[in-house]
Amino acid sequence: MAEYLLIFRGGDAARTEEQKSPEKWQAHMQKWMQWMTKITEDGKFVGAQPLKNAGKVVTGTNKVVTDGPFVEGKEIIGGYLICKAESFDEAVEMAQGCPVLEYDGLVEVRELGQMGM
Repeated sequence: MAEYLLIFRGGDAARTEEQKSPEKWQAHMQKWMQWMTKITEDGKFVGAQPLKNAGKVVTGTNKVVTDGPFVEGKEIIGGYLICKAESFDEAVEMAQGCPVLEYDGLVEVRELGQMGM
């Protein structure tokens, strides 16, 4: 069984509107918990974390540090989940249940490789 990284992008504009209503926000968060609970109950959950908006970007051989990342809303990475799956297709199927998709967000699915040491 391989491990896959699900990267959550976008979906922030509509979600920000929901945060104005505690009831709607709680209902939205409940969908996330139900989705993640299902993955956990299936024995496929490895870990997950939301990401804060602030950050720094280090670039080039001169290691220049700038504030960032500054990207369009639909490209902002809001968090990730690592899961186990029998195949890439199964990981994609899990991603299709992600609540970020309800807000025009997207889930990038990537298989994790092994470090060759």
